Amino acid sequence: MLVLWCPDWPVVAAASGAGLSLTIPMAVVAANRVVASSAVARAEGIRRGMRRREAQGRCPELVVFEDDPVRDARLFEAVAAAVEELAVGVEIVRPGLVAVPARGPAGYFGGEEAAAERLIDQVADRAGVECQVGVADGLFAATLAAHRGLVVQEGQSAQFLAPLAVNELQQPGGPDRTELIDLLRRLGLRTLGAFADVTERDVATRFDAGAVRAHRLARGLDERPPSRRRPPPDLSISTELDPPVERVDAAAFVAKSLAERLHAGLAAHGLACTRLGIYARSERDEELGRVWRCAEPLTPNGIADRVRWQLDGWLRVGGPTAGIRTLWLEPEEVVEGKALQLDLWRGEGHAEAAEKAGRAMVRVQGLLGPEAVCTPVLGGGRDPGERVRLVPWGEELTPAADPDMPWPGQLPAPSPAVVFPDPVPVTVFAESGEPVHVTDRDMLTATPATVGVNGGAPRPVTAWAGPWTANERWWTHASTCQARLQVLIGAEPPQAALLLGYRQGKWAVYAHYD
Repeated sequence: MLVLWCPDWPVVAAASGAGLSLTIPMAVVAANRVVASSAVARAEGIRRGMRRREAQGRCPELVVFEDDPVRDARLFEAVAAAVEELAVGVEIVRPGLVAVPARGPAGYFGGEEAAAERLIDQVADRAGVECQVGVADGLFAATLAAHRGLVVQEGQSAQFLAPLAVNELQQPGGPDRTELIDLLRRLGLRTLGAFADVTERDVATRFDAGAVRAHRLARGLDERPPSRRRPPPDLSISTELDPPVERVDAAAFVAKSLAERLHAGLAAHGLACTRLGIYARSERDEELGRVWRCAEPLTPNGIADRVRWQLDGWLRVGGPTAGIRTLWLEPEEVVEGKALQLDLWRGEGHAEAAEKAGRAMVRVQGLLGPEAVCTPVLGGGRDPGERVRLVPWGEELTPAADPDMPWPGQLPAPSPAVVFPDPVPVTVFAESGEPVHVTDRDMLTATPATVGVNGGAPRPVTAWAGPWTANERWWTHASTCQARLQVLIGAEPPQAALLLGYRQGKWAVYAHYD
């Protein structure tokens, strides 16, 4: 696979739309956090994930743009069209990243390196954009190769990936793997090679399906096995547009209706789309086509977004000379529908289902009172129990405390699965048989060796971490625990992972982990 990557594309697109030069510091923000920044801004200390106010404080001359996926997709059409002049099978992975099979251009231009150089020059000449090209086996490895401007020899993708950090599993536009990456790092699996060395059987028995797909990527394989099914021809849908579409607002309406029809047809066959072909014919019989590759199976909104972005790009940037008369969608590649995990009351007609669920919640509140139906909201705090606030259904979902504030003594992720409303007393002893306490300097008096829960027989401690100290409200009778300790007890299964709290000289179980 050959991947062409335009660095900092959201910033490049925003600057192009505003007619600004990339020589000034710029950043794109979403929800008041930086999602992309220019090289000049990064030199001033601006980083992804930084709060907007902090970024502007570090660089007062920073030009800030709001995140706009429609703008990014529309302006990227010029780059995709430039690549398509030299290579066939162009697939847009996301605005800023395009992939093509490497064999065609490599054979035509006399090698993968020569094809990469020609494509870089082509994009610079046609679209006026700098880019980097990478070649490797599979989309994931080729994307990371493009970030480094490398050509990885065939069959060497696993060796190329091995020394890279597991953080590379988190790619923009892909599934959220933050918790998996954090867990792998705490397990000592800090590189893709270390993760790949774990057998697939062990990964499948200890993690979820998403981790198994990530493990395949770390091994240099495709995210899903190559046993995908080609959808039957009757799943393609088309529509005749009368009058022909020439405006973006009309295109958005058409995109939504077509997306719902396509998703309904796929769902009826138990399928979900991972590569979507979007094709159009103008009044003057000009034919246009583009394929979008997706990291996750597409939802109706995902299909509608890509159709709308593509139509926006065609209608505004180098598209047909007349209005679009015919539009059709083809699911180029599908997976089993079970790969698409929707929300609790989402599915076919999810908007109506969500509305009906909301009415049911209100009815229950009318019968049992406002506090009978609540939504948990995660906020700030040190204890797992105080971080979750129950908000009655229909009220504004605002946390009681800012989760982004520094909370010294806060437990690291993951959070416990169950927090007990009433802590269960335990005893903690050292190897010598002496009870373990927490000193005034917030240190353990000895290494924990056994833990006895609620008067039960002591069980050996096979692993422990902590203590995390936070002596809050010590001046009241409602003071919280002075220290928290994670322990894994039991030499053989079934083992138990517990969160212990130390308060007023006594230990208790506050929560347990799955």
